[in-house]
Amino acid sequence: MAGPSLFERLKESCRDDWQRYVAHEFVRRIADGSLSEAAFRHYLGQDYLFLIHFARAWGLAVYKSETLDDMRQAAETATALLDVEMKLHVDFCRGWGLSEADMRALPEASETMAYTRYVLERGLAGDVLDLHVALAPCVIGYGEIGARLAADPETAAGNNPYTAWIEMYAGAEYQEVVRGAVAQLDRLWSTRGSEARFPSLAATFEQATRLEADFWQMGLDAADRALG
Repeated sequence: MAGPSLFERLKESCRDDWQRYVAHEFVRRIADGSLSEAAFRHYLGQDYLFLIHFARAWGLAVYKSETLDDMRQAAETATALLDVEMKLHVDFCRGWGLSEADMRALPEASETMAYTRYVLERGLAGDVLDLHVALAPCVIGYGEIGARLAADPETAAGNNPYTAWIEMYAGAEYQEVVRGAVAQLDRLWSTRGSEARFPSLAATFEQATRLEADFWQMGLDAADRALG
């Protein structure tokens, strides 16, 4: 019988930090609909900037890949981010009163810079496995959050203004992305991994997870500052 996936091992290696990320107060307020609109709009604007650097990271993955199949997969992901996901994000944000011009003019929050530059640094300093491990908390974590909230009977429906966000990450299309990311980690582990590498990969995953939690906290802190 096959053992746990690399992703499950990485997640287990920082279980407490992972729970602080996927069950962050920001996420809980999305679930019950109590998150302030100011917090969500701040998050959306920074997420637009985040996606730009996310596409750069997938461009780096093309360069770091050794096989044509991996290069094509990374290139397809970068293209999808630039040509599809960005448009969907802009359309979604428009419903929250944010135009693309507004978001493009935003200064990057320190939390946005911290995570995106960390991902790029790990990809530049390491190999394609290091890069995918740094990306995993975002790619796979959002799918886990969406699926859990959609399945939880305590998640508010009806008048919850964040239902569309939950459905986006719980939906079949994004869940397929998650399964692909988990499988890609295992493929890279089989060709590039070793138990001697696991502590370093786990440290990368843990730091990226903490930076993702900080990204949620950024939205709450921005809303608090606006009220203050």
